[in-house]
Amino acid sequence: MSDRPEPGEARLHHVPPAACTTSTAQTAGMARLAAISGESVGSQAIWMGQTTVAPGASSGAHHHGHSETAIYVVSGHPVFIYKLAGREVKLATDPGDFVFVPPFVPHVESNTDSDEPAVVVIARTTQEAIVENLGAL
Repeated sequence: MSDRPEPGEARLHHVPPAACTTSTAQTAGMARLAAISGESVGSQAIWMGQTTVAPGASSGAHHHGHSETAIYVVSGHPVFIYKLAGREVKLATDPGDFVFVPPFVPHVESNTDSDEPAVVVIARTTQEAIVENLGAL
């Protein structure tokens, strides 16, 4: 017995921008939209969405629990801030860049040095968005 659907049993799901929803975990300083989730398309092992950080803003410190997170920078120049061996690290990015965030790594998404919104697409290895908001890095 296979878990794969028989030909003709499964369908593709189209999620246009207007169907994306803010009904997902949020972090101060950014707007997060859910596109692909268990709720929206019945996904079982992946979550995808988009975040926007306004010019001059930064997100609050947060992590994504046991979920691995992959980020694709669509526009803007977000800076991802995290700590390594107790030292703050700033990872500057450009459109077209990819970023991998391992599970439980606290980070901040900053757009303080830009006059344009920073827009990224996010994929996570969990069906729903896991967001643990923190007081600080």
